[in-house]
Amino acid sequence: MAQLTQKEADIQMMLAASCHLGTKNCDYQMQRYVYRRRNDGLYVFNLGKTWEKLQMAARVICAIENPQDIAVLSARPYGQRAVLKFAQYTGSKTLPGRHTPGTFTNQITDKYEEPRLLILTDPRTDTQPGKEAAYCNLPTIAFCDTDSPLKNIDIAIPANNKGKHSIGVLY
Repeated sequence: MAQLTQKEADIQMMLAASCHLGTKNCDYQMQRYVYRRRNDGLYVFNLGKTWEKLQMAARVICAIENPQDIAVLSARPYGQRAVLKFAQYTGSKTLPGRHTPGTFTNQITDKYEEPRLLILTDPRTDTQPGKEAAYCNLPTIAFCDTDSPLKNIDIAIPANNKGKHSIGVLY
């Protein structure tokens, strides 16, 4: 099996898209991914750990046999285009925009989905799908900023999930 290598061009692209910048607040569970704090108060991510988590998420996504069993969700406006592009290239199911409560738990509704993996752009804005995924033991991958809560998240990818360029590069 070929091992993915951390290419300098990928790291340069992540730096150019500001994937390494966090917020001024830091959750206690996200402190292990922080490299340092700048003079203006912004936290800076360790991009080596971001790269490792992206590799782990890629392995999990590849383990799903049917790409239609992957649900990609974003309530954040900047993340919706990235979600649609990701679904176009991978063949996964996309749920952009507002999440309808009960999509993963209520079998009576018309929009009932039963995916095997859930990918979220921001766990803070997408709390409802995270809770529903926890109810039905659905593994969840999320892009987490320094202030993101890690409750109900199985694989947290530490990165800037506020900027449109950052979200686009990560997907």
